Amino acid sequence: MVDTTPLTRAVDHFADRLRAAPQSRLQRGAAAEAVALARELARRAQIRESPDAEPREMPDAGMFAAADQITVAGHDLAVVLTTDGDVEEAVRLVGEAQQRAGV
Repeated sequence: MVDTTPLTRAVDHFADRLRAAPQSRLQRGAAAEAVALARELARRAQIRESPDAEPREMPDAGMFAAADQITVAGHDLAVVLTTDGDVEEAVRLVGEAQQRAGV
């Protein structure tokens, strides 16, 4: 079993930073970046769970829900990852998205 703790920690850290960010920062793109990340994490999880099915796009639930969306998508992905390399790649995605979000 692969240790997905680095991914869940990275996702939780990003989500905590979003929750603490002022509304103005969320409006300037941090929330949009988080939703884009959540969609990518959810897409990757769906492909692993059902490789023959077309992935569904996570809806944009609004800037104040973006932190919850990345938390859910990240934890869902963590459940289906099978290699350390997969975990490292997902952690990298989260870190890059957090940098672009500026939080």
